[in-house]
Amino acid sequence: MDRLQAMQVFARVVEANSFSKAADSLALPPSSVTRAVKELENYLGVRLLQRTTRHLSLTPDGSLYYDHCRRLLAEIEAVEASFPGSAGRPRGRLRVDMTPSFARLFVLPAIRTFQDAYPEVELTLTLGDRTVDLVQEGVDCVVRAGVPRDSATLVARRIAGFEWVICAAPAYLERYGEPRSLEDLRQHRAVGFLSGRSGRRTHWSLVVDGEEYAAQLREDITVDDTDAYVACGLEGLGLVRAASYMVVPHLRSGRLRRVLPELKAPTVPLSLMYPQNRHLSPTVRAFADWIGGLMRAVEPQWKLPG
Repeated sequence: MDRLQAMQVFARVVEANSFSKAADSLALPPSSVTRAVKELENYLGVRLLQRTTRHLSLTPDGSLYYDHCRRLLAEIEAVEASFPGSAGRPRGRLRVDMTPSFARLFVLPAIRTFQDAYPEVELTLTLGDRTVDLVQEGVDCVVRAGVPRDSATLVARRIAGFEWVICAAPAYLERYGEPRSLEDLRQHRAVGFLSGRSGRRTHWSLVVDGEEYAAQLREDITVDDTDAYVACGLEGLGLVRAASYMVVPHLRSGRLRRVLPELKAPTVPLSLMYPQNRHLSPTVRAFADWIGGLMRAVEPQWKLPG
C-alpha cells in the first residue's frame, strides 16, 4: 500500500463526502478508492469512516487522522512547490467553474495560450451559474461576479470589474417609448432572469440619489441563461439589465441602446475564488496569473460608449 496515496484518497473522500465523487475527482475507479480506504483502516487498525447506503461520517479516530492528513499533505505540497524542478511546475488536473457567457466571450478564445504555456495541465471547464461546493465537487477554483459572501471559506482574487447597464433594442423603444425616470421604468416590460443559484427571478437593484431601489417590471418572458437573456433584448422582447462586458459590442453597433444611464450602481467585481484552507498549488497559481493577465488586457474594452 502506498501510504501517501492512501492518505490523499482518504482526504478526498472526506472532503467530497462520497466515495464516488472522490473517485471522479481523482480519475480513479471507485473500487480503487474503496480498496485504498479499507487498506488504510486495516493498516492503522481502526475504523476511519462510518458508512451506510445513504450516509458517510468520520469516526473519532477518523476525524483525528483526517486533521493530521490534511496538515501533512499541505506541508508536502508546499515543500514540493518551493523547488523550481518538476514538483513546482504547473501540472496535473485543474477544474475551473465559470458562467457559459464568460467562457464563450473571453476564456475559450484565449485558452490555447494557457495550454501552450502549461502543456502538462489537464484542464476541465465546468460551465454554469449555480452555487458550487468547491471541496465536495472537486473544483479547484471558480470565476464569479459580485461581492464574495463566502470569505470564511474562500479566498477571492479580484481579476476585473464591470457595470450593470440597462438597455433595449431600437425596435422595443420605437414601440414602447424610452423610459426617462424610475417612475417611467415601472410602466415598461423587461426580460426576466432566473438565478442559477437560487432558482428565483432576480430583481433590479438601482441606486437613485444614493438610495437603493428594487425595481419590479412586467416580465412576459423569463430565461435562465445570460446569452439567451441578451438575445431576448436584441429581439426587442423587453428591457434588459446586463453586465457591460456582455452588451458593449451591441451598444457600439447600435443593436442595443442604453437607457437611464444616470441609474448607476457601484462597479461589480469579478473574482477568481478558491478554498481558503488549501495551499495554493502551482497549477492554480498559474491559472490565476493567466486569467488575471487576460482580464487586464480585455477590461478596457468594456468601457461604455459615450
